[in-house]
Amino acid sequence: MPDHKASLIILAAGMGSRYGGLKQLDAFGPNGETIIDYSIYDAIQAGFTKIVFIIRDSFKAEIEHRMMHNWSNQIEIHFVSQELHLLPKQFECPSDRSKPWGTGHAVWVAKDIVNEPFGVINADDYYGREALHALHDFLISDLDHQSQYAVIAYLLQNTLSDFGAVNRGVCIASEDGFLKSIEECKGIMRNDDAIIGLQDNPDRIFSEDTPVSMNMWAFGESYFAYAEKFFIQFLNNNIQIPTSEFYIPDLIQHLIDHDQINVHLIKSPSKWFGVTYQEDRPMVQDALQKLIDEKYYPKTLFVNS
Repeated sequence: MPDHKASLIILAAGMGSRYGGLKQLDAFGPNGETIIDYSIYDAIQAGFTKIVFIIRDSFKAEIEHRMMHNWSNQIEIHFVSQELHLLPKQFECPSDRSKPWGTGHAVWVAKDIVNEPFGVINADDYYGREALHALHDFLISDLDHQSQYAVIAYLLQNTLSDFGAVNRGVCIASEDGFLKSIEECKGIMRNDDAIIGLQDNPDRIFSEDTPVSMNMWAFGESYFAYAEKFFIQFLNNNIQIPTSEFYIPDLIQHLIDHDQINVHLIKSPSKWFGVTYQEDRPMVQDALQKLIDEKYYPKTLFVNS
């Protein structure tokens, strides 16, 4: 029987080059709340018992001070730095490497902190409470999470931008309803009454309810052993390529193809929004203020405030 404990890993190590700053620490709520703060609030409501932040040493002090001050009296919090030199012991990072090793590596570095089923989300994406509840419910279910993973998929219509085309991981289901593959589709946007993919296939039309991945995953502890084995293979082939990255979907696709896991495709009705550019800020601020006005969130999230 499960012990009904689940952790949430928040990927917050991005440097925000396109945004022009650390968007994971930028204020979007009326009292200076970040998007992370709303995710933590929803995670606590859903029942998560531990938060693990994946960060960078360069801003560790700032994010640690803020998150411990606001949330440490409500949930267990840990911080792990995703640094270039953190590799399996037989490897040494090339001296000219500056690019992070990717989302697969970001989760792998938490291997010494997480000892229970866990979810993964991005720091700069707003996922919604319903999605976090679905994530937590899966993680505390009676399934064997060593071989049963999940992706929380969003309806494509709930992830589109009013400011232009987006790239989305379109989830392809197997005949029995599990995740078969994730197809990276670029340049998706609404055109009149249709949703089209401009870049890869201008004639392709997507249905409103097409499931897409927004990097919200449910994993068991087995992830870390799988990830290390896959990462070693990746490094053997790519360590000298300065732009190479190890992505979560690459590992998951490998495990699916080799019949090592089943990935449940769980559709969420939640509305997603996120920030890539500074121009996205007003939209996110307005969306959060609307949720506060509707009493979905309290005016002040923090007990300490």
